[in-house]
Amino acid sequence: MAVPKCKVSKARRDKRRSNVWKLDVPGFVACPKCGEPVMPHRACKACGSYNGREVLAAK
Repeated sequence: MAVPKCKVSKARRDKRRSNVWKLDVPGFVACPKCGEPVMPHRACKACGSYNGREVLAAK
């Protein structure tokens, strides 16, 4: 069975794991109603629709 030769300090361990939390930039999708680029799971600012119905007053 493999046994570590030395203790790995918390700082060294955490430095190794530091890049795990970074996420990719979310992609834009086209609004199905007006075609404007919109962030996913958010109401469209151009037409005010979300999930097929109007939730915001259109500008």
